[in-house]
Amino acid sequence: MDLRQLPGLNAIKAFEAASRHESFSRAADELFVTHGAVSHQIRALEAELGVTLFARDGKRVRLTEVGRRYAGQVRSALTALADATREIRAGERERRLVVSMLSSFAARWVTPRIGSFIEAHPQWDLELLSTNSLADFARDDIDAAIRFGFGKYPGLHAELLLEEIFFPACAPNFNGGNLPKVPSDLAKVPLLRSDDELWRPWFDAAGLTDWPEPKRGVLYQDSSNLLQAAIDGQGVALTRRSLAMHEIAAGRLVRLFDVDGPSPWQYYFICPPQMMQAERVQAFRDWVFEEVGRFKLLFERACAAGPQNGADALHVAP
Repeated sequence: MDLRQLPGLNAIKAFEAASRHESFSRAADELFVTHGAVSHQIRALEAELGVTLFARDGKRVRLTEVGRRYAGQVRSALTALADATREIRAGERERRLVVSMLSSFAARWVTPRIGSFIEAHPQWDLELLSTNSLADFARDDIDAAIRFGFGKYPGLHAELLLEEIFFPACAPNFNGGNLPKVPSDLAKVPLLRSDDELWRPWFDAAGLTDWPEPKRGVLYQDSSNLLQAAIDGQGVALTRRSLAMHEIAAGRLVRLFDVDGPSPWQYYFICPPQMMQAERVQAFRDWVFEEVGRFKLLFERACAAGPQNGADALHVAP
């Protein structure tokens, strides 16, 4: 084998990421480099191979037929390399459990609960990766992931973990304690916004079908920051049940109205099929599903108890 025939690893990594996303920008975000760096690497690779791997149409790119074939071969080669590396590290690696999840879900849902898993399984070194990037099990050193999405994860074991709903919430002392009593009262108060939580579907569910998506005010990029703004009394937030439950139970937030907004995304537990045979992955999977069952019951109790007694409901065993 003449290793001099191999392209540079950085170019291969850039091509693999771009081929998976069919987007140079997304590949750049994943690799923590600039769009220009990815474009440069791919153009250099095309020049070295003497073929066109991507067809460019303005800012959009798509794989050519030869690019698609090459992407499959590259992905297989990188998977084999990752598997070989994993085997060498197997002894030490078997003691590590690496789970990837959204930063907001890790901070607001997993972290308050994870102590029980650690206490029950001291033989494993748990590593929680908080990231908004999709887990690539062929490339990244990850055992399992919890993802907020549509549930389409080809080639992976995927189970629906938690159905998400959206609803408005605010601090109990917001507006001097004069909280909105009916959905139409929201016209009189600031509505907090984020990239991930859109108001319009909730408006429709509440019968406010002619209300447009809010366009004014601060736009939060992170759901945890949005929630904190509501706790601080800055306005009414449209929040996810999974992130707001502890704040409602502790009395820092109050759920407004009894209207659930639909979510196009749900939480899924995912991992490569073979990892379901690993004891550490199975243990984490069983733990997180048990916690979800408890969470649903506690959420119902906390909302029913109201802000004065919600904290007590949080600690009642099911």
